[in-house]
Order: sequence, then structure tokens, then C-alpha cells
Amino acid sequence: MDNRHTFRKKERISRQKEIDALFEKGTSFIAYPLRVVYVEQQPVSGAEAAVLVGVSKKKFKRAVRRNRVKRLIREAYRLNKQLLLESLQEKGKGLLIGFLFVGNGLPDWKTVETAMVKALTALAQRELT
Repeated sequence: MDNRHTFRKKERISRQKEIDALFEKGTSFIAYPLRVVYVEQQPVSGAEAAVLVGVSKKKFKRAVRRNRVKRLIREAYRLNKQLLLESLQEKGKGLLIGFLFVGNGLPDWKTVETAMVKALTALAQRELT
């Protein structure tokens, strides 16, 4: 198991087939300001979990702000992903996860990290059952 805090290409959802599966068959819940959509499916890349990050163009007109929010979400995932990955490895399961920002206004780091920890903990508990 890789204990380093990395976020490699294989941990990202990039195939259209996986994106479609995520939004067609996925289940979702809110860990405000994040909406988490997930589906139990082994990612094609071979990672335990693959992630997609989305921020609405309607809420953030300027790309600079959208990209800032996406960077915050990715960084929060990168630092806290072990909360989820350990339980997935024990069960031998795979997950496709989408983190969609639904809040209003530019969030601060503490808000995003708190929501991410809450989301990953909830995902780990849902996958254990």
C-alpha cells in the first residue's frame, strides 16, 4: 500500500464510459458544500478509487475561481483519501467517485477539508455494509 499522499493519473476518472456509469447508476449524498456521487465499480486504471471533481460554471463564471475550488477539493482528497482506501482494500472493492461543489461563494480550506473528511468517512461506512 502506498502511504505517500499522492494523486496520480490512475486515480482520476478520465474515460467517458466511467463518467456515464457514475452519473447513470451512481448514488449520491451531500456533505455540504460537496455533493458526492459514487458507484461501486472497479476503475479501468486499476486503482481502488477513481475521482472526478466538478464545479459549476453557473456559480463561478470565471475559470480562475472554478479552478481554485477544484484545486482545494483535489488537495483535500489527496490528504485524506486513506480514510476510504484502507476499507476498500480490505474488501477488495473499487469505487468511482464524483465530488461536485454545490456551495455558494469561494470556500476556504477548512470548509472543504471538513466536508471531504465527512464524505470519505461516510463512503467508507456505506461500503463496509
